[in-house]
Formats: sequence, C-alpha cells, structure tokens
Amino acid sequence: MKWDPEKYVQFGDYRDRPYFDLTGRIHAEAPRHVVDLGCGPGNLTATLADRWPGAQVVGLDSSPEMLAKSRDHAAAAPNLSYELADIGHWLPSGETDVVVTNAALQWVPGHRELLPAWLDALKPGAWFALQVPGNFNAPSHTLMRELAESPAWAGRLAGVLRHDDVVGEAAEYLDIMLDAGCAADAWETTYLQLLPGAHPVLEWVRGTGLRPVLAALPADEARDFEAEYSARLDEAYPAGRHGTVFPFRRTFAVAQKRG
Repeated sequence: MKWDPEKYVQFGDYRDRPYFDLTGRIHAEAPRHVVDLGCGPGNLTATLADRWPGAQVVGLDSSPEMLAKSRDHAAAAPNLSYELADIGHWLPSGETDVVVTNAALQWVPGHRELLPAWLDALKPGAWFALQVPGNFNAPSHTLMRELAESPAWAGRLAGVLRHDDVVGEAAEYLDIMLDAGCAADAWETTYLQLLPGAHPVLEWVRGTGLRPVLAALPADEARDFEAEYSARLDEAYPAGRHGTVFPFRRTFAVAQKRG
C-alpha cells in the first residue's frame, strides 16, 4: 500500500498536535539515542532533533514515499537520520534512551504483543511514548466498514479493513507498561477539529484510513466507492457556519523504565 505524503500533511496542524501533546510528557533531559517509529515524512521527527541537539535522532518508516520527503530534514540537522524499516521486526538497542511512535502502531498487527518485548529491551531510565487513533467506532470508520461489507463491495473488500484488533484502550496500554516495570501515564483526548472546504472528512480519510480501500480497488471502482462513502460522510458530518466539526479521539501512553 503506497502512501501519499502530500495528502497526509494536508491537515498538518491537526495531525501534528497530538505529537506535541505526546512528546510534552517525555521528561528526558539529555538523551543520547532517540528513535521515532513510523516517522512518516519526517517533519515531526525533526522537532526531536531540535529539542535534543546532543542526541542522535533516527526516524524509521516502512514507506519509501514518506521517507523521500525526509531528506531535506536530514540535510538540515547533523544529528538526524532516517531509515527504511519494518516496525514489526524492530527492537530497541541497549543504548536507546527515548522511543516515540505517533499514529503508527494501528498499522502494525499484533503491536500490543510486541510492546512488552520493546519495553523489556529498554535500559533503566529510558522512555517509550505512543499515540494511536481511538476513533474506530466513529462514523468516519463505521460508515466505511458498512459500505465495504455491503453486497456491492464485500466481494472485493472482504478483510481489507481491520477493526476489533487495531488498537487497545488507554487502560490496556497502561497495564502493559506497568507490568513491564515502568512508571506510566495513559490518557485520552478528543479533538474537535474544524475542517474547511467541501467534503473535508473524505479529504482527511483519503490520507490515512481510506488508503487500504483505495489500494484494493481499480481507479474507476475507487471513485465509485468514494462517491457513495462521501455522501454518507456529508450526512454524518454536516457543514456548519464555521466549517465541519470532525471529532477525533486519540489514545496516549507514556512509560519510563524503572531502574
């Protein structure tokens, strides 16, 4: 499944805010090795290099399209680099001080089983911070699944959209972190995102959640699916006087390994 970096950053302010709400809870003073798992186009990873100029900051992502956008950031910061990597086969090294993963683990099947191994591999005092979307029961996703499971589309889209096992609740991540011997904090935030323009929720999901559907269908059928899905979205998220309000719930958890 290919990613479109330009589409992904279309709503940059809203996509970026959870990253800073997450990393603001990391209280590492002078880390030497920082890893950003699922770094996307790398613009947010670059803020970690600015925050910790004494650290070697590495962004990892499995999308060559996304990483192509990271080159300018790497060229501007001597302590910043990016690598093509599969999160599912990654482990922190004994030198890793901070791990950040923002809006990426929902794409990694079984990540809740991987998390204890990641935490176990961290040295005492190291930090692990994660954020995942918690909106899989919102109309933006339920309408997509209902349409994909309808008689007109089920034959071509069966099994394309994951749901029940995609992410955990905040309490589940908290338990995993505490069981791994960490001091931990977990919370949820629902952002009331005010989106401009026509069909803005469709434009939003084109950059993320709709990608598996678009990848599974030929172009003409993808347009037909989008047209029907868009009509349902417009009804679920009507435009108001100031734009379209798109509530977006996100789940956060931050751990520090006890010494």
